[in-house]
Amino acid sequence: QNYLAESGGGSVEAGGSLRVSCEATGYPATDYCMAWFRQVVGGKRDGIAAIDRIGRTHYADSVKGRFTISKDNAKRTMYLEMTSLEPEDTAMYYCAADTRYWCGDGWNSETAFDDWGQGTQVTVSS
Repeated sequence: QNYLAESGGGSVEAGGSLRVSCEATGYPATDYCMAWFRQVVGGKRDGIAAIDRIGRTHYADSVKGRFTISKDNAKRTMYLEMTSLEPEDTAMYYCAADTRYWCGDGWNSETAFDDWGQGTQVTVSS
């Protein structure tokens, strides 16, 4: 059974850094398009970063230059390194995976991904 598990969330002060991870079991999800989404209470799930089979990346403008998405194929794990965190980054962070190789224009579309993790909370205090 395919399963994605996020870890590494927590609380940090504004300006700090945090790394969240997403480990895939059941299939080599890192061989395909994977992405990070985040959702605030009462809001929709927004795509913020994606990485495809050969490591090409996509970022939302809100995180570009501050967040870095990466992956380790041997560990079947995707990462999101977050720096210069702001209170507006507070959200539940979800990883998502699909069986297409390339993320393309739909990289930040929630409906484009079949598999989801349970989420990890990131809280940034001012």
